[in-house]
Amino acid sequence: MENDEKYMRLAIELAEKAKGRTSPNPMVGAVIVKNEEIVGRGYHQKAGTPHAEVHAIKDAGEKAKDATIYVSLEPCSHYGKTPPCTQAIINAGLSRVVMAMTDPNPRVNGSGRKILESHGIEVTSGILEEEAFKLNEFFIKYITTKLPFVILKTAMTLDGKIATYSGKSKWITSEESRIKVHQIRNEVDAILVGIGTVIKDDPSLTTRIPDGRDAIRIILDSHAKIPLNAKVLNLKSDAKTIVIVTPSAPEGKIDQIRQKAEVIIIPEKDGRINIYELMKKLGEMEITSVMIEGGAEVNASALKAGIVDRVVFFIAPKIFGGKDAPSSVGGDGVDDPSEAIKLKDMSIEQIGEDILVTGIPCYM
Repeated sequence: MENDEKYMRLAIELAEKAKGRTSPNPMVGAVIVKNEEIVGRGYHQKAGTPHAEVHAIKDAGEKAKDATIYVSLEPCSHYGKTPPCTQAIINAGLSRVVMAMTDPNPRVNGSGRKILESHGIEVTSGILEEEAFKLNEFFIKYITTKLPFVILKTAMTLDGKIATYSGKSKWITSEESRIKVHQIRNEVDAILVGIGTVIKDDPSLTTRIPDGRDAIRIILDSHAKIPLNAKVLNLKSDAKTIVIVTPSAPEGKIDQIRQKAEVIIIPEKDGRINIYELMKKLGEMEITSVMIEGGAEVNASALKAGIVDRVVFFIAPKIFGGKDAPSSVGGDGVDDPSEAIKLKDMSIEQIGEDILVTGIPCYM
Protein backbone atom coordinates (compact mmCIF):
# COMPACT_ATOMS: atom_id res chain seq x y z
CA MET A 1 0.00 0.00 0.00
CA GLU A 2 1.12 3.53 -0.78
CA ASN A 3 0.62 4.75 2.79
CA ASP A 4 2.29 1.85 4.64
CA GLU A 5 5.29 3.96 5.66
CA LYS A 6 3.09 6.82 6.86
CA TYR A 7 1.04 4.62 9.16
CA MET A 8 4.08 2.67 10.36
CA ARG A 9 5.79 5.91 11.30
CA LEU A 10 2.78 6.74 13.46
CA ALA A 11 3.05 3.32 15.12
CA ILE A 12 6.74 3.93 15.91
CA GLU A 13 5.95 7.38 17.31
CA LEU A 14 3.33 5.82 19.57
CA ALA A 15 5.84 3.21 20.75
CA GLU A 16 8.32 5.95 21.71
CA LYS A 17 5.85 7.32 24.26
CA ALA A 18 6.89 4.47 26.58
CA LYS A 19 10.66 5.05 26.44
CA GLY A 20 12.25 3.70 29.60
CA ARG A 21 8.99 2.17 30.82
CA THR A 22 8.62 -1.27 29.17
CA SER A 23 11.83 -3.11 30.13
CA PRO A 24 12.45 -6.02 29.82
CA ASN A 25 9.83 -5.88 27.07
CA PRO A 26 10.22 -3.98 23.79
CA MET A 27 8.50 -0.71 22.95
CA VAL A 28 5.68 -1.39 20.50
CA GLY A 29 3.10 0.83 18.85
CA ALA A 30 0.07 -0.14 16.74
CA VAL A 31 -2.27 1.73 14.40
CA ILE A 32 -5.43 0.26 12.84
CA VAL A 33 -6.54 1.67 9.49
CA LYS A 34 -9.77 1.03 7.56
CA ASN A 35 -10.61 2.71 4.26
CA GLU A 36 -7.65 5.09 4.78
CA GLU A 37 -9.05 6.19 8.13
CA ILE A 38 -7.25 5.59 11.44
CA VAL A 39 -9.78 3.79 13.64
CA GLY A 40 -7.53 2.55 16.45
CA ARG A 41 -4.26 3.40 18.19
CA GLY A 42 -2.33 1.86 21.03
CA TYR A 43 1.11 1.26 22.51
CA HIS A 44 2.65 -1.01 25.12
CA GLN A 45 2.86 1.16 28.21
CA LYS A 46 4.56 -1.01 30.81
CA ALA A 47 5.82 -4.60 31.23
CA GLY A 48 3.06 -6.91 32.38
CA THR A 49 0.27 -4.76 30.90
CA PRO A 50 -1.62 -5.29 27.60
CA HIS A 51 0.40 -5.04 24.41
CA ALA A 52 0.04 -2.39 21.72
CA GLU A 53 -2.17 -4.52 19.49
CA VAL A 54 -4.67 -5.14 22.29
CA HIS A 55 -4.97 -1.42 23.06
CA ALA A 56 -5.43 -0.57 19.37
CA ILE A 57 -8.07 -3.29 18.85
CA LYS A 58 -9.98 -2.08 21.89
CA ASP A 59 -9.78 1.48 20.59
CA ALA A 60 -11.08 0.42 17.16
CA GLY A 61 -13.93 -1.74 18.47
CA GLU A 62 -16.07 -3.26 15.70
CA LYS A 63 -14.23 -1.17 13.09
CA ALA A 64 -11.26 -3.54 13.45
CA LYS A 65 -13.03 -6.17 11.32
CA ASP A 66 -11.44 -6.40 7.84
CA ALA A 67 -9.04 -3.55 8.70
CA THR A 68 -5.24 -3.35 8.57
CA ILE A 69 -3.08 -3.14 11.68
CA TYR A 70 0.36 -1.52 11.53
CA VAL A 71 2.62 -2.71 14.32
CA SER A 72 6.28 -1.79 14.94
CA LEU A 73 7.24 -5.36 15.94
CA GLU A 74 5.97 -8.80 14.98
CA PRO A 75 2.92 -9.71 17.11
CA CYS A 76 3.75 -12.18 19.89
CA SER A 77 2.49 -15.73 19.59
CA HIS A 78 3.08 -17.10 23.08
CA TYR A 79 1.55 -16.79 26.53
CA GLY A 80 3.61 -14.66 28.90
CA LYS A 81 2.19 -12.26 31.45
CA THR A 82 -0.46 -11.49 28.81
CA PRO A 83 -2.16 -13.65 26.12
CA PRO A 84 -0.70 -13.80 22.58
CA CYS A 85 -1.43 -10.82 20.35
CA THR A 86 -1.83 -13.11 17.33
CA GLN A 87 -5.00 -14.51 18.89
CA ALA A 88 -6.34 -11.02 19.58
CA ILE A 89 -5.75 -10.08 15.94
CA ILE A 90 -7.49 -13.23 14.69
CA ASN A 91 -10.44 -12.74 17.06
CA ALA A 92 -10.87 -9.12 15.96
CA GLY A 93 -11.19 -10.14 12.31
CA LEU A 94 -8.32 -8.00 11.02
CA SER A 95 -7.51 -8.86 7.41
CA ARG A 96 -3.95 -7.51 7.07
CA VAL A 97 -0.97 -7.08 9.38
CA VAL A 98 1.92 -4.79 8.47
CA MET A 99 4.93 -5.16 10.76
CA ALA A 100 8.19 -3.26 10.75
CA MET A 101 10.41 -6.18 11.77
CA THR A 102 10.48 -9.75 12.96
CA ASP A 103 10.68 -10.15 16.74
CA PRO A 104 14.17 -11.57 17.52
CA ASN A 105 12.85 -13.12 20.73
CA PRO A 106 13.45 -16.90 20.25
CA ARG A 107 9.91 -17.47 21.55
CA VAL A 108 8.52 -15.53 18.57
CA ASN A 109 11.03 -15.04 15.72
CA GLY A 110 8.65 -15.59 12.82
CA SER A 111 6.09 -17.79 14.54
CA GLY A 112 3.68 -14.89 14.94
CA ARG A 113 3.69 -14.31 11.20
CA LYS A 114 3.18 -18.00 10.46
CA ILE A 115 0.16 -18.22 12.76
CA LEU A 116 -1.45 -15.14 11.21
CA GLU A 117 -0.89 -16.39 7.67
CA SER A 118 -2.26 -19.82 8.57
CA HIS A 119 -5.53 -18.04 9.43
CA GLY A 120 -5.67 -16.33 6.05
CA ILE A 121 -4.39 -12.96 7.23
CA GLU A 122 -2.12 -11.10 4.80
CA VAL A 123 1.22 -10.15 6.39
CA THR A 124 3.69 -7.57 5.11
CA SER A 125 7.02 -6.96 6.88
CA GLY A 126 10.12 -4.78 6.59
CA ILE A 127 8.34 -1.40 6.57
CA LEU A 128 10.67 1.13 8.28
CA GLU A 129 12.67 -1.80 9.61
CA GLU A 130 15.79 0.25 10.32
CA GLU A 131 13.84 2.76 12.42
CA ALA A 132 12.11 -0.06 14.31
CA PHE A 133 15.46 -1.75 15.03
CA LYS A 134 16.89 1.50 16.38
CA LEU A 135 13.80 1.99 18.56
CA ASN A 136 14.36 -1.32 20.34
CA GLU A 137 18.14 -1.72 20.26
CA PHE A 138 18.24 -2.23 24.06
CA PHE A 139 15.70 -5.06 23.85
CA ILE A 140 17.30 -6.64 20.77
CA LYS A 141 20.76 -6.81 22.37
CA TYR A 142 19.31 -8.23 25.58
CA ILE A 143 16.94 -10.81 24.06
CA THR A 144 19.58 -12.19 21.66
CA THR A 145 22.59 -12.24 24.03
CA LYS A 146 21.13 -12.04 27.57
CA LEU A 147 23.49 -9.11 28.13
CA PRO A 148 22.45 -5.49 28.65
CA PHE A 149 23.02 -2.79 26.03
CA VAL A 150 25.83 -0.61 27.40
CA ILE A 151 26.26 3.11 26.80
CA LEU A 152 29.55 4.72 27.88
CA LYS A 153 28.99 8.40 28.60
CA THR A 154 31.66 10.91 29.46
CA ALA A 155 31.99 14.70 29.63
CA MET A 156 35.35 16.20 28.81
CA THR A 157 37.17 19.32 27.71
CA LEU A 158 38.54 19.93 24.24
CA ASP A 159 41.87 18.52 25.43
CA GLY A 160 40.23 15.36 26.77
CA LYS A 161 40.21 16.14 30.50
CA ILE A 162 37.39 15.03 32.81
CA ALA A 163 38.66 17.09 35.76
CA THR A 164 41.36 19.61 36.65
CA TYR A 165 44.69 18.51 38.12
CA SER A 166 43.17 19.06 41.59
CA GLY A 167 40.19 16.82 40.79
CA LYS A 168 37.51 19.47 40.29
CA SER A 169 34.94 18.65 37.60
CA LYS A 170 31.80 20.75 38.22
CA TRP A 171 30.81 21.78 35.71
CA ILE A 172 32.69 20.83 32.54
CA THR A 173 29.70 20.88 30.21
CA SER A 174 26.69 23.14 29.76
CA GLU A 175 23.31 22.87 31.46
CA GLU A 176 21.82 21.69 28.15
CA SER A 177 24.25 18.77 28.08
CA ARG A 178 23.41 17.86 31.67
CA ILE A 179 19.70 17.83 30.81
CA LYS A 180 20.49 15.49 27.90
CA VAL A 181 22.26 13.12 30.32
CA HIS A 182 19.19 13.07 32.57
CA GLN A 183 17.05 12.25 29.53
CA ILE A 184 19.24 9.22 28.85
CA ARG A 185 19.05 8.22 32.52
CA ASN A 186 15.29 8.30 32.14
CA GLU A 187 15.50 5.73 29.32
CA VAL A 188 18.02 3.18 30.65
CA ASP A 189 17.48 0.54 33.31
CA ALA A 190 20.65 1.28 35.26
CA ILE A 191 23.48 3.77 35.82
CA LEU A 192 26.95 2.46 36.71
CA VAL A 193 29.77 4.39 38.41
CA GLY A 194 32.95 3.52 40.23
CA ILE A 195 33.59 4.00 43.94
CA GLY A 196 36.01 6.84 43.12
CA THR A 197 33.13 8.91 41.73
CA VAL A 198 31.04 8.25 44.85
CA ILE A 199 33.83 9.20 47.26
CA LYS A 200 34.90 12.29 45.30
CA ASP A 201 31.53 13.73 44.23
CA ASP A 202 28.93 11.99 46.46
CA PRO A 203 26.35 12.04 43.62
CA SER A 204 22.67 11.14 43.98
CA LEU A 205 22.51 9.53 40.51
CA THR A 206 18.83 10.38 40.21
CA THR A 207 16.90 11.63 37.18
CA ARG A 208 16.01 15.29 37.46
CA ILE A 209 13.64 16.07 34.60
CA PRO A 210 9.84 16.48 34.60
CA ASP A 211 8.10 13.09 34.83
CA GLY A 212 11.49 11.37 34.90
CA ARG A 213 12.08 8.09 36.66
CA ASP A 214 15.22 6.99 38.45
CA ALA A 215 17.36 4.21 37.05
CA ILE A 216 18.90 1.49 39.23
CA ARG A 217 22.22 2.74 40.65
CA ILE A 218 25.17 0.35 40.38
CA ILE A 219 28.39 1.14 42.28
CA LEU A 220 31.63 -0.72 41.50
CA ASP A 221 33.31 -1.03 44.90
CA SER A 222 35.77 -3.95 44.97
CA HIS A 223 36.73 -3.57 48.64
CA ALA A 224 33.45 -2.15 50.03
CA LYS A 225 34.89 1.31 50.72
CA ILE A 226 31.62 3.17 50.21
CA PRO A 227 30.80 5.54 53.11
CA LEU A 228 27.59 4.50 54.83
CA ASN A 229 26.40 8.11 54.70
CA ALA A 230 26.83 8.33 50.90
CA LYS A 231 23.80 9.80 49.15
CA VAL A 232 23.30 6.73 46.95
CA LEU A 233 22.76 4.63 50.10
CA ASN A 234 20.29 7.05 51.69
CA LEU A 235 17.89 8.11 48.94
CA LYS A 236 14.11 8.13 48.85
CA SER A 237 13.82 6.61 45.39
CA ASP A 238 11.72 3.97 43.64
CA ALA A 239 14.94 2.58 42.16
CA LYS A 240 17.36 0.54 44.22
CA THR A 241 21.11 0.91 44.68
CA ILE A 242 23.34 -2.12 44.06
CA VAL A 243 26.91 -2.21 45.36
CA ILE A 244 29.23 -4.58 43.49
CA VAL A 245 32.10 -6.01 45.54
CA THR A 246 34.68 -8.77 45.11
CA PRO A 247 35.21 -11.80 47.38
CA SER A 248 38.05 -9.89 49.10
CA ALA A 249 35.68 -7.24 50.51
CA PRO A 250 35.33 -7.32 54.34
CA GLU A 251 32.26 -9.30 55.39
CA GLY A 252 31.48 -6.92 58.24
CA LYS A 253 31.29 -3.92 55.89
CA ILE A 254 29.20 -5.93 53.39
CA ASP A 255 26.69 -6.64 56.18
CA GLN A 256 26.49 -2.91 56.98
CA ILE A 257 25.94 -1.99 53.33
CA ARG A 258 23.18 -4.61 53.05
CA GLN A 259 21.19 -2.64 55.61
CA LYS A 260 20.90 0.12 52.99
CA ALA A 261 21.37 -1.47 49.56
CA GLU A 262 21.69 -4.71 47.64
CA VAL A 263 25.18 -6.21 47.49
CA ILE A 264 26.40 -8.52 44.72
CA ILE A 265 29.75 -10.31 44.86
CA ILE A 266 31.49 -10.65 41.49
CA PRO A 267 34.88 -12.35 40.87
CA GLU A 268 38.01 -10.33 40.22
CA LYS A 269 39.98 -10.05 37.00
CA ASP A 270 43.34 -8.28 36.88
CA GLY A 271 42.69 -6.97 40.41
CA ARG A 272 39.35 -5.40 39.50
CA ILE A 273 35.72 -6.46 39.32
CA ASN A 274 35.26 -8.68 36.29
CA ILE A 275 32.97 -6.34 34.39
CA TYR A 276 31.95 -8.93 31.79
CA GLU A 277 30.79 -11.32 34.52
CA LEU A 278 28.92 -8.40 36.04
CA MET A 279 27.09 -7.80 32.75
CA LYS A 280 26.07 -11.46 32.66
CA LYS A 281 24.68 -11.15 36.18
CA LEU A 282 22.77 -7.98 35.29
CA GLY A 283 21.30 -9.76 32.27
CA GLU A 284 20.09 -12.55 34.56
CA MET A 285 18.37 -9.82 36.60
CA GLU A 286 16.53 -8.62 33.44
CA ILE A 287 18.46 -5.35 33.39
CA THR A 288 18.45 -4.64 29.66
CA SER A 289 20.44 -1.39 29.48
CA VAL A 290 23.21 0.29 31.45
CA MET A 291 24.79 3.73 31.15
CA ILE A 292 28.33 3.92 32.48
CA GLU A 293 29.09 7.30 34.02
CA GLY A 294 32.41 6.36 35.53
CA GLY A 295 35.86 7.84 35.64
CA ALA A 296 38.88 7.10 33.50
CA GLU A 297 39.60 3.64 34.92
CA VAL A 298 36.01 2.38 34.80
CA ASN A 299 35.76 3.61 31.20
CA ALA A 300 39.00 1.87 30.28
CA SER A 301 37.91 -1.35 31.94
CA ALA A 302 34.59 -1.37 30.06
CA LEU A 303 36.20 -0.73 26.69
CA LYS A 304 38.91 -3.31 27.30
CA ALA A 305 36.24 -5.90 28.14
CA GLY A 306 34.44 -5.10 24.88
CA ILE A 307 31.06 -4.59 26.58
CA VAL A 308 30.34 -1.06 25.29
CA ASP A 309 27.71 -0.83 22.55
CA ARG A 310 27.73 2.95 22.17
CA VAL A 311 29.88 5.84 23.32
CA VAL A 312 28.37 9.22 24.13
CA PHE A 313 31.04 11.91 24.50
CA PHE A 314 30.12 15.46 25.48
CA ILE A 315 32.98 17.81 24.54
CA ALA A 316 33.07 21.28 26.07
CA PRO A 317 34.91 24.16 24.34
CA LYS A 318 37.33 24.48 27.24
CA ILE A 319 40.98 23.60 27.80
CA PHE A 320 42.17 22.49 31.25
CA GLY A 321 45.69 21.36 30.47
CA GLY A 322 47.83 19.71 33.14
CA LYS A 323 49.80 16.51 32.76
CA ASP A 324 48.22 15.18 35.96
CA ALA A 325 44.64 16.10 35.05
CA PRO A 326 42.69 12.87 34.35
CA SER A 327 41.57 12.07 30.82
CA SER A 328 38.34 10.37 29.80
CA VAL A 329 39.86 6.90 29.34
CA GLY A 330 42.67 5.58 31.54
CA GLY A 331 44.20 2.13 31.68
CA ASP A 332 47.33 1.18 29.76
CA GLY A 333 46.06 2.44 26.41
CA VAL A 334 47.27 1.15 23.05
CA ASP A 335 50.85 0.87 21.85
CA ASP A 336 50.24 1.82 18.24
CA PRO A 337 47.63 4.11 16.62
CA SER A 338 46.54 1.17 14.45
CA GLU A 339 45.29 -0.55 17.63
CA ALA A 340 42.86 2.27 18.49
CA ILE A 341 39.18 1.51 19.00
CA LYS A 342 37.45 3.20 16.07
CA LEU A 343 33.86 4.36 15.83
CA LYS A 344 31.25 3.61 13.19
CA ASP A 345 27.76 5.05 12.64
CA MET A 346 28.94 8.32 14.16
CA SER A 347 26.75 11.32 14.74
CA ILE A 348 27.81 14.80 15.80
CA GLU A 349 25.48 17.48 17.12
CA GLN A 350 25.67 20.68 19.11
CA ILE A 351 24.11 20.67 22.58
CA GLY A 352 24.18 24.14 24.06
CA GLU A 353 27.77 25.28 23.70
CA ASP A 354 29.06 21.69 23.65
CA ILE A 355 29.57 19.09 20.94
CA LEU A 356 28.01 15.63 21.39
CA VAL A 357 29.74 12.78 19.58
CA THR A 358 28.09 9.35 19.57
CA GLY A 359 29.13 6.18 17.81
CA ILE A 360 29.48 2.42 17.96
CA PRO A 361 32.93 1.15 18.98
CA CYS A 362 34.61 -1.33 16.63
CA TYR A 363 36.72 -3.77 18.63
CA MET A 364 39.81 -5.45 17.18
